[in-house]
Amino acid sequence: MTRLKGRVTLATVAGSAGVSVATVSKVLNGRSDVSPVTRARVQEILQKHGYVGRRPDPVHRDTIELFYQGVVNAYSVEVIQGVVEAGQAAGVDIVLNSRPKHPPAAGTNGNTRITAASTGRAARWIRQLIASGRRAAIGLTSELSDADLAALARARVPLVVIDPANTPEPDVTSVGSTNFAGGMAAAQHLLSLGHRRIAYVGGQPTSGCNRARMSGFRSAMDAVGATVPPEYVWLSDFLYDDGVAGGSSVLDLRDRPTAIFAGSDEVALGILEAARARGLRVPEDLSLVGFDDTEVARLASPPLTTVRQPLREMGAVALRTALQLAAGEQVASHHVELATTLIVRGSAAPLELSSVAAS
Repeated sequence: MTRLKGRVTLATVAGSAGVSVATVSKVLNGRSDVSPVTRARVQEILQKHGYVGRRPDPVHRDTIELFYQGVVNAYSVEVIQGVVEAGQAAGVDIVLNSRPKHPPAAGTNGNTRITAASTGRAARWIRQLIASGRRAAIGLTSELSDADLAALARARVPLVVIDPANTPEPDVTSVGSTNFAGGMAAAQHLLSLGHRRIAYVGGQPTSGCNRARMSGFRSAMDAVGATVPPEYVWLSDFLYDDGVAGGSSVLDLRDRPTAIFAGSDEVALGILEAARARGLRVPEDLSLVGFDDTEVARLASPPLTTVRQPLREMGAVALRTALQLAAGEQVASHHVELATTLIVRGSAAPLELSSVAAS
């Protein structure tokens, strides 16, 4: 076959193949109403003469915005992985975004009050979501103001929140775990080992998941008549530095606890450091239970006894729920809780074996 000279067009390819321009166009666009023989002849000519047509429009894929506040840590990495994997399976793209925290202005429901400034911020955010063609939004441990919720509702952008940082409205769809049951399981495990002086170092007092974990912890303690002095409770955040600070505070008490329930694995690592700095061994001098079962729990020394949250599954459920809402489908529940499980490793020991009991 002689290579055509000059710029190759649809007309020149059609003339060489003995077909119409419309037929060549159908072949280029993958249409099915062209015979196999004709299609093969046209494709051969296109390839032979190096035809380069207009770049076809990319296949449209839905996008979901996954936003978070604060830092990305071991917990959030697991959840994000779950969202991304579920997005790949569903054929949607995930856009990860960070949003600054709102200035404190607590309303009666625990959310940030609507102010002119917060309304403006929310409106700008929603305009960006709409302009980017987001089908839905997923918030990861994020604090949502009343202005955010109102703007999302007006724009009809579906929202799913994973472990909300504040108490969501009843009609806000959220995904979490059985935090109350997990907190109770952690305390019951330490109680079963003979501990009664047990402290709690956890997250913000306004955090729904933190309150549930602490409530489960207190419920188990109350059931056996074990008191929790106010100085045994340290609430700040779920990060390593908070574990160091909280651990230092309770371990410096005259009647220091023999065990600590940490509100996250990262907090537990900070408590491990606070104990090490004071010459205390875990679990010989201090028993410790974390929460999450992230990779750091398995890598800790000693490996951390912890309450496992199905973090990747939480992310996957949030993604699937967001797609349901975007499609206008009804969801079975506005709040989904996945089961937690106590994972026993080496950071907690019976009280009678500890040096505290021996003294």
